[in-house]
Amino acid sequence: MTNPPLTLYLAAPRGFCAGVDRAIKIVEMALEKWGAPVFVRHEIVHNKYVVDSLRDKGAVFVEELHECPDDRPVIFSAHGVPKAVPAEAAKREMIYVDATCPLVSKVHIEAARHHDNGLQMIMIGHEGHPETVGTMGQLPDGEVLLVETVDDVASVDVRDPEKLAFVTQTTLSVDDTIDIVAALQARFPKIVGPHKEDICYATTNRQEAVKAMAPKCDAMLVVGAPNSSNSRRLVEVGSKAGCGYSQLVQRALDIDWRALDGIASVGITAGASAPEELITEVIDAFRGRYDVNVEMVETAVENVEFKVPRVLRVPA
Repeated sequence: MTNPPLTLYLAAPRGFCAGVDRAIKIVEMALEKWGAPVFVRHEIVHNKYVVDSLRDKGAVFVEELHECPDDRPVIFSAHGVPKAVPAEAAKREMIYVDATCPLVSKVHIEAARHHDNGLQMIMIGHEGHPETVGTMGQLPDGEVLLVETVDDVASVDVRDPEKLAFVTQTTLSVDDTIDIVAALQARFPKIVGPHKEDICYATTNRQEAVKAMAPKCDAMLVVGAPNSSNSRRLVEVGSKAGCGYSQLVQRALDIDWRALDGIASVGITAGASAPEELITEVIDAFRGRYDVNVEMVETAVENVEFKVPRVLRVPA
């Protein structure tokens, strides 16, 4: 019996971005330089496969700095940390390496600059997400107000509507964020925005590829973790762009084959913290059940690379 035909549309770009690549490299280089264990505050990136593979190499993942001993190196995750965390590490004379994505650090610098200019900040982001916690933690309590939706803009209580600026989490839906920014500008005409979009190039590029791919697909799978903001946004973007069945899967084992019964085309993409091995695993799972024809949907070419911190480039 022959397998039914299936067109697999593969989004490009997809998967790892430069910030994730750098963060993983930082943990690997720290283990090479100082040996195991190396402690990592929070998941270095939001992907279980990546975290488990680094754990196997000797990384120990903790949620807070007080769980780390003074005499072992600690790495701060790609999402960024509140200012108090490196300050505490320095006070304890710990070796620490900051793996915060440079594009998240750019948002931190923006927020500090606006604060120095006497502006109160509004952050567009998801409550409790480590990137949001880290960015809000760059400034004193009350200096950064969080909004998650257009409705939040109507009720946000600011100190002075004439002295405001906004920043955004780097992994948001581009389209949803445009609506929230428009609401902020309508309510606070003098609000100051970033010089350049805070949503990072990788988030934007992956969402654009999904928009191009979704109308062609009977179903779309996003390879990524449930706690990955950018992966979850890709699922939403796929649904809004015309794909009736858009689902998040961590790996091939999570595919709901019954839901895909009778389809002729599937789109596959991956969040910025999902490794290519997991995408290959999903494609191979389809090859085992269908006569697969793969078509690439490429909307951008990425060649961004971020250097690792100098402390890892010099001998121990």
